Amino acid sequence: MNPQVSNLVIMLAMMQVSRRLDMEDPTVILYVRIAYVTSVTLAFLVYQYARSKIVSKNDLTTLKYVSPPNAMAGQQEGKLEVTTVKDYDLKEIDSAIKSIYTGLAMMGFMHLYMKYTNPLLMQSISPIKSALEHNEVKIHLFGKPASGDLKRPFKAPSMFGGFGASPEAKVDKKSIEEAEKAGTGGVKSD
Repeated sequence: MNPQVSNLVIMLAMMQVSRRLDMEDPTVILYVRIAYVTSVTLAFLVYQYARSKIVSKNDLTTLKYVSPPNAMAGQQEGKLEVTTVKDYDLKEIDSAIKSIYTGLAMMGFMHLYMKYTNPLLMQSISPIKSALEHNEVKIHLFGKPASGDLKRPFKAPSMFGGFGASPEAKVDKKSIEEAEKAGTGGVKSD
């Protein structure tokens, strides 16, 4: 199932559940907090396990691609990236772990400071669902081959759920050679 569709279905289901719960009852609030913390903890553990698998595989295959230009930073051309599969995978996992921290900060602010409980309930499934749908988890934990949608570098998901295609990294030989000649990157990052 498409992740955007499943997110919508889960959101609608959680809205129905939240309507039936008394969000003023301290016992209900405690259980909602436990559900959220459990989901975040499980997602964190899934990412850490995937991280350990990446480190143990130690795939040092060179990966070259031209990253799409960042329009927000005023870049007109993409930058040549030269890395290893291991480093690329670790960067992706670390980015996913940072997103957990961002979500925790947002939920902490909304729940503890602004006293909203409904968003906590709504987000009680999202972290573990995102972790299980992450490309690195699919490759390293579920053993799916790194081809098709799981081919590195991964396609960046669109912010609008498939509407308005976001620029993709270029892996064709011509684009890489042009970036090498233009001198836009190419130094292996540590």
